[in-house]
Amino acid sequence: MTGKSQFSTWMKTIGALAIVPMVLFIIIYLVDFYWIGAKSGDVGVVKLFYRLSVEDSRQVLGGMGEVIAAILGIVITVASIIVQLAATRYTPRITEMFFKDRTNLIILAFFVVSAIFCLWVNFVIRGGLITGNFIPVLGAITTVLMLTISILMIAPYFLYVFEFLDPSNIVKGIKNQAVDKFSHIKDSSQVPAVQSNTILSVEQLADISMNAVEQKDKGLATGAVDSLLDLIREYLAVKKQIPEGFFRVSHKVKTNPDFISMHTEVLQDISKKRTWLEYKVLRQYQMLYNESLNKMRDIDYIIAIDTRYLGEEAIVHQDIEVLKLVIKFFNTFMRATLNARDVRTAYNILHQYRLLAEAVLRAGMDDQVLEIAGYFKYYGQLAFSMKISFITETVAYDLTSLCELAFSAGAPVGSDLLGVLLEVDKEAEGEQQENSLRGVRKAQIKMATYFLLLGDEEKAHLIYEDMKHEPRDRILSIKKELMSVESKDFWEVIDRGENFDYLNPERRSLLPRFFEKFPNL
Repeated sequence: MTGKSQFSTWMKTIGALAIVPMVLFIIIYLVDFYWIGAKSGDVGVVKLFYRLSVEDSRQVLGGMGEVIAAILGIVITVASIIVQLAATRYTPRITEMFFKDRTNLIILAFFVVSAIFCLWVNFVIRGGLITGNFIPVLGAITTVLMLTISILMIAPYFLYVFEFLDPSNIVKGIKNQAVDKFSHIKDSSQVPAVQSNTILSVEQLADISMNAVEQKDKGLATGAVDSLLDLIREYLAVKKQIPEGFFRVSHKVKTNPDFISMHTEVLQDISKKRTWLEYKVLRQYQMLYNESLNKMRDIDYIIAIDTRYLGEEAIVHQDIEVLKLVIKFFNTFMRATLNARDVRTAYNILHQYRLLAEAVLRAGMDDQVLEIAGYFKYYGQLAFSMKISFITETVAYDLTSLCELAFSAGAPVGSDLLGVLLEVDKEAEGEQQENSLRGVRKAQIKMATYFLLLGDEEKAHLIYEDMKHEPRDRILSIKKELMSVESKDFWEVIDRGENFDYLNPERRSLLPRFFEKFPNL
């Protein structure tokens, strides 16, 4: 909520709370004054508010100081309990944020000022034959008004506290504080403090997400993960304006748990590449990813999506070192997923990895595309050796999609990608080829129909050459399965929403043309 809208909300709430008692008081007061109430002497409808005796002053102001002090005590007690509970559940940073928040400071200061003001107004009331009389009329009226405002502010202030401590607002506040710090570095003397604050913010966002994962709070965990991405996005947008000293791995960075075990040469390399903050955020992603494996898969998907977004953001800002770092962490995610044998997560991670590869391909980074394709092949073969053949098939289909995009865009790397696709079902050590996986062969045949559709008989024949020694029965069954799939939607609920075996009618009609290459089929 912006400052202007927040002020408007406060005014509306206080106004609504004030109107009802004021209207009620005016009506009852006028009825009493003119008809029911007892009065004598020179009493005016307005004079009653400013003509006071010493005794009147003491009666009116005597208990007000205690009331204001009680209000202050209630507000501090309730706010402290709520803040402490939130700090225990989410992050200790909440306490610091709460007492640095301008609105909180203004409200608490108003209660304190009101209590002290009432104390001193009471102190100066004087009456008696020796000392003479003094009645602080304006002070009394001001005290009444301040007490009225204090009571009116209790409800909207508590609403503000609850809104302030809303988890999404806490996450946003931590992120905004970090962005504000590194976006406004004026000189190198500020760098150590800003580095320290940025590291603290990143770790607190990760802690909030970790606690949310443990409590199965998917919404909060997702919000914290997304905030880490937003922080890096805003960082990349201003990275070129930040002083050079910020990118050096200082003692504060070096002694952080995510960096302390690294060799000096590695830290020097990170400084040279100016990527310590991106590395820090991705390490938090890695921690959360490993914690969520086989527990809260949706968080792993969100981490994969945000990691892809980070890679795409690096492409936009032409930061090749950050892109390389993102690729390295995608590989790390795949390794952890295969070790955990979490097939469903691997299936979705590969999808995000492929989308990143497509973005890299569109950006004309052929070397990086071929590098990613090589990693796809490696993890496909690793999954095959671990007897998780579905992952190998998924790799083949994703490489097929990448190949089609490359040839559609006329990218020079297309032929190399096709070579990688044809090697997916080969052992990584180069041993004799095994009986091919059915899914891998289907993906390769789909690629062949793409070439036939373009009229490229040579590349289609290249695919045939790779599988011409397949057993006749296997080829026949693959042909039958591909010809029978007429719906592009899979018959179960899946995140990709696509049926791997589906070919549009135009390409399906080219299947007999490909299979006629096989003798005696």
